[in-house]
Amino acid sequence: AASQGSPEPLQGLVPPPLPSQQRHRAWPPASSQGRRRVRGQAGWVQRCNVSFSLTSAGTMEIVYVYVKKRSEFGRQCNFSDRQAETNVDIQPDPSLAKNFVERDPIDAAIQCASDMSEHEVNTERFEMENEGVNHLEGGWPKDVNPLEMEQTIRFRKKVEKDENYVNTIIQLGSLMEHCIKQNNAINIYEEYFDDEETADVADEPPSAKTINVFRDPNLIKRTATHLSWHPDGSKKLAVAYSSLEFQRSSKDMSYESYIWDLENPNKPDLVLRPSSPLVSLEYNPKDSHILVGGCYNGQIAYWDTRKGGQPVELSTIEFSHRDPVYGMIWLQSKTGTDCFSASTDGQVLWWDIRKLTEPTETLVMDISRKGVLEDALGAIALEFEPTMPTKFMVGTEQGVVITCNRKAKTPAEKIVGTYSGHHGPIYALARNPFFPKNFLTVGDWTARIWSEDCKESSIMWTKYHMAYLTDGCWSTIRPAVFFTTKMDGTLDVWDFLFKQNNPYLSVKVCDEPLFSLRLQDNGRFIGCGSKLGTVTLLEVSSGLCTLQRNEKNLATAMFERETKREKILEARHREMRLKERTKAEGKEEDVKVETEEEKPEELLARVQKEFFEIIEAEIRRKERADKLSKAQVAH
Repeated sequence: AASQGSPEPLQGLVPPPLPSQQRHRAWPPASSQGRRRVRGQAGWVQRCNVSFSLTSAGTMEIVYVYVKKRSEFGRQCNFSDRQAETNVDIQPDPSLAKNFVERDPIDAAIQCASDMSEHEVNTERFEMENEGVNHLEGGWPKDVNPLEMEQTIRFRKKVEKDENYVNTIIQLGSLMEHCIKQNNAINIYEEYFDDEETADVADEPPSAKTINVFRDPNLIKRTATHLSWHPDGSKKLAVAYSSLEFQRSSKDMSYESYIWDLENPNKPDLVLRPSSPLVSLEYNPKDSHILVGGCYNGQIAYWDTRKGGQPVELSTIEFSHRDPVYGMIWLQSKTGTDCFSASTDGQVLWWDIRKLTEPTETLVMDISRKGVLEDALGAIALEFEPTMPTKFMVGTEQGVVITCNRKAKTPAEKIVGTYSGHHGPIYALARNPFFPKNFLTVGDWTARIWSEDCKESSIMWTKYHMAYLTDGCWSTIRPAVFFTTKMDGTLDVWDFLFKQNNPYLSVKVCDEPLFSLRLQDNGRFIGCGSKLGTVTLLEVSSGLCTLQRNEKNLATAMFERETKREKILEARHREMRLKERTKAEGKEEDVKVETEEEKPEELLARVQKEFFEIIEAEIRRKERADKLSKAQVAH
């Protein structure tokens, strides 16, 4: 009863005895029915809460304990909110700790524990394989050979005389005429809001998640040196595999390269079998069945995927490159069969894949414009922008970018100019797809952005990283975003509108060095090839592949501002050099006299003094910079 919220009984739980009249009235009549209810039915006792006691005189006395009404039994408790109250506050007593006995942890069995079991089953690996049918031409009867011109002409004439054929053509002609008139009236592919900027993407942190991993199936792993996306739908990825370590490749190393289907990473979609390992591989943008590759031995080969994995044609050894072909690019031509290649032997060769016996044109990368092959710079990276069909650029082993004009008359005129800014080979060279005058170079420990108007220096550059940079490319959707890979297995995403000193996003792709990088045309998927032949496919967040509001205008303003700043600095440097040259010419005779009169001991002492003064000044400058940085961190 107490749990139901009943009031506490009076002290002693026994109220004073009732008068005899009430006593007789409460007690049931002395009938057989009443006696049965008292003896056999506990509900009566519970309902009335009657208890019996014997007095010292031997008489029976009925006692009532008033608790609650029977109608309130089992009623739902109604609780109400109230403030917390402190009933008991027991202070800790350190002396009570002596009463406890310390025991080591023991394991006790529990009856209610669930039974656990582990099962292992050896299952075979399921590998999917897609097979297709090359459909040439259908609809011909069995007795007509579609390759025979006379039979097809005879069959066409026979069909054209049929009345059903004529009626069908007339009926289809009216439908086609109706559709053509509709297309002429309304352009269903019209872009109504082409000039509008894309709306802002929801504020979400940049990210990149791994979608798939394609591993080199050979036991002896090779480097994934080059990637190329399928031009139609980008459902396939062609990967070139080779070992770039000179004279360290194993004799048992495979020469095969692969075309992977993104939906089936277990087995290559097609195996390419060149005569020498492929260093570069490119899909033909006009015909997705055609690929051209540059081999480690300098040969050029092309494949038609409809004809299998063997190359359709190879260039002859005597007219090919002498070094590995690091760059292959398709040219924009009417036939779609023209391409050009670059190698570290210092040559750029133009080819027509219909006739690979010899190149159609040759250019030696000699910046002295003498055309001497021994003085040529080794070419590693190639860049060609279809909107500039006469221009192309070459990145060299010596850290120099050479700009060329293909339509010039003489080889000397084809080399237009140079850009020098890297300490080592230039592994990546790409123009910005939105601003072709600005291009990206990746080499040594930095990535640099250049403008064609500034020859002496790049307009923007990243900090010097601890790891070597190996590849890079621009985003195809956002003009201010580019990607770089490093030797420590990291993919860096840069957004120079957001921050310039550090990458916008860094992703640890794998533990081995990354060597190749390629971005899909939609800007969402990135392929990264590693030294051990593992190609990792990543998907970037929507913010990195969606054009931001006013991003083009902001990127244009930044490029123009940095270009203007570099031009001012170049003019200042030229002015300072001119003044120094004038002073040197004016005081040349005085310097000669002083050096003749100065003794060797005095000269050595003066040089040592100047050297230590420079070192002390540099140490003081560094200490001031450290104090300033600590003060900024403290604030």
